[in-house]
Amino acid sequence: MRFLALSRLLCILLLCFSIFSVEGRRHSRHLAKPRKGKLCCSRVPSPVPTAQKAQANFAPHFFDNGVGSTNGNMALFSLPEDTPVGSHVYTLNGTDPEGDPISYHISFDPSARSVFSVDPNFGNITLVEELDREREDEIEAIISISDGLNLVAEKVTILVTDANDEVPSFIQEPYVVQVPEDIPTGSSIIKVHAVDKDTGSGGSVTYFLQNMHTTKFAMDRHSGVLRLRAGATLDYEKAQAHFVTVVAKDGGGRLRGADVVFSATTTVTVNVEDVQDMAPVFVGTPYYGYVYEDTLPGSEVLMVVAMDGDRGKPNQILYSLLNGSDGAFEINETSGVISVTQSPAQLRREVYELHVQGANAKFNLRLVGPGGIFRVVPLTVLNEAQVTIIVENSAAIDYEKFKVLTFKLLAIEVNTPEKFSSTADVVIQLLDTNDNVPKFTSHYYIARIPENAPGGSNVVAVTAVDPDTGPWGEVKYSIYGSGADPFLIHPSTGIIYTQPWASLDAEATARYNFYVKAEDMEGKYSLAEVFVTLLDVNDHYPQFGKSFQEKTMVLGTPVKIEATDQDADEPNNLVDYSITHAEPTNVFDIDTHTGEIRLKNSIRSLDALHNITPGGDFTWSLEVQAKDRGSPSFSTTALLKIDITDTEMLSRSPMAAFLMQTKDNPMKAVGVLAGIMAIIVAITVLISTATFWRNKKSNKVLPVRRVLRKRPSPAPRAVRIEWLKFRRTKAAAKFVLKEDPPNENCNNNSLGNTLPPKAPAPPPPPTMAPNMGTAHWTVPTVSGSLTPQQPQRSPKPKVGSPIQSALVSELRQKFEKKSVGNKAYF
Repeated sequence: MRFLALSRLLCILLLCFSIFSVEGRRHSRHLAKPRKGKLCCSRVPSPVPTAQKAQANFAPHFFDNGVGSTNGNMALFSLPEDTPVGSHVYTLNGTDPEGDPISYHISFDPSARSVFSVDPNFGNITLVEELDREREDEIEAIISISDGLNLVAEKVTILVTDANDEVPSFIQEPYVVQVPEDIPTGSSIIKVHAVDKDTGSGGSVTYFLQNMHTTKFAMDRHSGVLRLRAGATLDYEKAQAHFVTVVAKDGGGRLRGADVVFSATTTVTVNVEDVQDMAPVFVGTPYYGYVYEDTLPGSEVLMVVAMDGDRGKPNQILYSLLNGSDGAFEINETSGVISVTQSPAQLRREVYELHVQGANAKFNLRLVGPGGIFRVVPLTVLNEAQVTIIVENSAAIDYEKFKVLTFKLLAIEVNTPEKFSSTADVVIQLLDTNDNVPKFTSHYYIARIPENAPGGSNVVAVTAVDPDTGPWGEVKYSIYGSGADPFLIHPSTGIIYTQPWASLDAEATARYNFYVKAEDMEGKYSLAEVFVTLLDVNDHYPQFGKSFQEKTMVLGTPVKIEATDQDADEPNNLVDYSITHAEPTNVFDIDTHTGEIRLKNSIRSLDALHNITPGGDFTWSLEVQAKDRGSPSFSTTALLKIDITDTEMLSRSPMAAFLMQTKDNPMKAVGVLAGIMAIIVAITVLISTATFWRNKKSNKVLPVRRVLRKRPSPAPRAVRIEWLKFRRTKAAAKFVLKEDPPNENCNNNSLGNTLPPKAPAPPPPPTMAPNMGTAHWTVPTVSGSLTPQQPQRSPKPKVGSPIQSALVSELRQKFEKKSVGNKAYF
């Protein structure tokens, strides 16, 4: 019975929802049917007074044709600064909804220049003043369009782009520097600096020397540092000043359609300072003197003259006689006058050869230059000696650092107050060995390429340097790692490029990293890591979940429509929403970023919607557009049907609320109800099964036997038999058994009317045997629940408890068994 009732209830509910589903589809077909090319619905205007029936005049508007267009509303318009005056640079373009004639205008701030003029009829914009990006890189203007009644104005910003029209200019001129003549080779002398106001390659400056092959100097092309060329020396005695011409050149660029390069020059004056590095030089050699017979001792014979070789800062000259005088002559150490000390008669020779020098011939030697590498032997010399240079620290000798080691051998006097000195250049040429490992210029390289780059596109160039020369310095490149599969590397140049078959996809794999190896001919190598990032390209359209969607809007609560864009990065995967078509148009607002659709703030009740809803059924169909922010931008549309209700309608009854919520999807309601019915049926089956097994367990109550012991019979046997028969009849008539009628489910606990059972037949009398003495007998008894019979009242049906019914049923079964096969024991 319960199954039947549940089945009927389920059928009724399914029938109701089938009717509801048919009605919903009928309304859907009615709403989805287009009307004369319009989207889905149209607003039937209410009657208005005759005075209000005049056609409204809508304002004109500009066309927005996007970046790179030369007509429209000048959005993101840019113009090179070298554009000739009088050029037609842009065309304003717009329209009027009523088709009225339109005119164009352009104006500027009173404090700014009026750079452009416009033809009011055709919108042609002409450049009327020269542009200069270095002075003004943006121009703000107000453009307007008018149909005679309405004027629409927009503020626009025109970007002025760079042209290579600026010449490099040196700053901090003039450049004059004082340099000692013993400055080491390769030393920095001065830094020059030039600027170019252009941007990009036109604003980058490099430096050169005008006569680089004939000068002692070298220029760092990027930093502008002037250095003394390797192997070159300065000599004050040969040149007291050097004039170096430096050229600053920009990177070149376009100017009025041609490629141009500008340069500027400046002169660096290098004044050389003298140092004590030259020996004195005798003037007017050889010298001759004469001693006459009348010459007196102490008389001047001749005078020698010497000049310091360091003429910029000359020291005082001191004279002395080395040998050959035999004590007969002396020299004044300051004046160089040689006098005779003996009389002519005392002179032993006719000719004397005198050797004159500076004050003392004892001097020390030392090397001037990088310390700790070489040493000189001997350290102290008298007059002259052979000099040997010995290696002191071989680890400090590195061909890659210094291919040529230059020293100065300095000789300086010991025992003179002036400490005169002299120098000699020592040049040591080094030979190379393979003692270096190739090294990358960076520990890692970062590259970015667009995901739509074709196969074979260059990604990044890696560079490793092996300072060794010859074959030892040649480097071979290779790549390996899990992310290296889509890439190849040129073994000699180090250029990494994509495989010819590579198809990159930023949405699948946005980043790759792998290792690049640089190895020389003897197997010495180093590693660097390469990171490649794929730049997302806007190659996916925004996608709605369904192109046609149905939603129910509760008054005051928004509904949301959502589209996703599978592009990897912003702004390509950012989606903006808009309502492209709705009738009437002034009912809904949509959040551009979230896609939430709301009613206008002015619509706060269903009554306000009743008159403007097509058919008065509070249902709209909208065309919603999802547009990404990529360039170029992609968009897609979806048709959205909205049923509008309020909280009062939803709160009328739970069933009404449920029906309203599932009106858009009747099958959902059918599924929910079918699930509820299945749960009810399952619970019913469980309860019935549990009850059945409990009753079956209760029916297994076993009888309890009670055995009466033998006792002597006080009466004769014949009388005892009669008494026993009377006693059995009385005892059987004293009780009435009650049981429930059996039900269809074989459940003894079912409720209903009970009928008194028939008394079981008494056991047959025992076989008579000769009584040789006192007879002994036993009566079998069965315990149970018995109801005494009321003699004055007729038995009435009575509803018993489950336990009582079970006991009665079992007693009935036991009595039936006893009546058939039980034997009495006496």
